[in-house]
Amino acid sequence: MPAAPVTVRGHQGMLVVMRFLRRRGVLCRTCGLAVFRRMQADTLAQGWWGPLSLFITPVTLLVNLGALNRLRTLPPPATAAWRPPLDPGRPVLRRPAGLVALVPLGGLALLLIAVPVLMLIGMAVGSGSGQPTLAPGSCAANDAAWPEQELRPAECGTPDAEYRVLMPDSPSCGPGDYAAYPEYSESRDLSLCLHPLNG
Repeated sequence: MPAAPVTVRGHQGMLVVMRFLRRRGVLCRTCGLAVFRRMQADTLAQGWWGPLSLFITPVTLLVNLGALNRLRTLPPPATAAWRPPLDPGRPVLRRPAGLVALVPLGGLALLLIAVPVLMLIGMAVGSGSGQPTLAPGSCAANDAAWPEQELRPAECGTPDAEYRVLMPDSPSCGPGDYAAYPEYSESRDLSLCLHPLNG
């Protein structure tokens, strides 16, 4: 004594099946801490190895923190029992099972970080692909030799302007006109026509 009713949960994930474990009892602080550390370490090492277990294991580990909080509010045992209290042993992450768990935990943390970062990169690349946008009716210049295209907008009426940008009337451009890559259009999927201004 003193003691309190405590439930500590565990989980074992396997490829096809899984096991839900539970230890329930009226435990003193020392015995409860021993049960908590054992169940938590075993869950950290054995809980990840199934598709659904990847989601169940973190929930189980978090639920056990409530039991740990209840145990920590208890004072150390003050009265002798008919048997000595359990040895709590080393903290969870100082046990071999806790160290094994760092692999799936690291993978999960990497996944949680990588997904938002990749989404941000995708949005940045999608919003600014690096290609200038050409509009029908404007003029453009090509800084590469055809058939390569390094198109850029140019002011019409200046010597820099080489092509008039036109909307295609048919699936192909008119005779003597060039087809710009679709990424130069505003929608990034329409091939605009380039009519040479020199001839």
